[in-house]
Amino acid sequence: MLPRAFITGSAGPVLTAEERDFLRDADPWGFIVFKRNIESPDQLLALVESFREAVGRSDAPVLVDQEGGRVQRLGPPHWPCYPAAADYGRLFARDHQAGVAAARLGARLMAHDLAMLGITVDCLPVADVPAVGADPVIGDRAYAQTPESVSVLGAAVAAGLAEGGVLPVVKHTPGHGRATVDSHEKLPIVSADRVTLEGSDFQPFRALRNLPIAMTAHVVFTAIDPGGPATTSARVVREVIREWIGFDGVLMSDDISMGALAGRIRDRVRAAIGAGCDMVLHCNGRLDEMRDVAAEAPALAGRSAQRAAAALASRGDASSIDVAAARAQLAALTVASYPLTAGTTPS
Repeated sequence: MLPRAFITGSAGPVLTAEERDFLRDADPWGFIVFKRNIESPDQLLALVESFREAVGRSDAPVLVDQEGGRVQRLGPPHWPCYPAAADYGRLFARDHQAGVAAARLGARLMAHDLAMLGITVDCLPVADVPAVGADPVIGDRAYAQTPESVSVLGAAVAAGLAEGGVLPVVKHTPGHGRATVDSHEKLPIVSADRVTLEGSDFQPFRALRNLPIAMTAHVVFTAIDPGGPATTSARVVREVIREWIGFDGVLMSDDISMGALAGRIRDRVRAAIGAGCDMVLHCNGRLDEMRDVAAEAPALAGRSAQRAAAALASRGDASSIDVAAARAQLAALTVASYPLTAGTTPS
């Protein structure tokens, strides 16, 4: 039986009997965890294992948004806090070599934390280039203010994750940095011309086009397709993401339940898959919506299945690391003073 082309979550720290039955029958390609699912290392490891038992695939991907800064689902008291992307960018502006080293090392350490829990995919790096006047939803989640710096630091982060045996997901393709509203709540509409977009917003995604997985942006680019956001725009997916950027890996939607998208959940799934997304992501853990997603998500077949298989095959074993020494090195490199041991909070 082929898994279905969606990634889903669950409501709490333990799968309910209904959720287990759903996962067994619907067989999503992957599973994503949020803070609501996390209490302790042993509990989270058990949750991850119970998902894989339910779908019957020991290599089924388990994802998380572990960026550092404002967005880290795993944190104190059991896991360290990590610098925000912009902290690496500030260091990079002063010392390129140190900035790259810190970004790579921070990602390597996050991968270590995740791998200990059986989490195999991190929705990172954020390759968005922030623009003046944009909504702060990206803000310090961006590595820098220029596409060149974002590209370099994004590549370093992706390499650090890969060294730790965790697959990176570049987001939010083809760019969320110019959005003036938060797509969790409303639909951003970007009116910049295509030359400007290709010269800035889209550039880091082109530089990172060989990463195995990318997440779409719920953003309308009127110069390309004024009729809908990238997630549901066949023209953006084909002309920009697949052709101009040159990305040929797994293309997953951003969370299909976000406020930027209109219509019923079933309609959103059909639109994203119809536009060319290989699979859809659903995050809020509502079982009724999860059932609607499963009803519309096709079996993962054809080119999408090939891309998914290639992504999983690209995940290597973790390289050896002296964790204590690496944390000390990262603390010495980073501009901000972040506590890189569990049980503390950021200063």
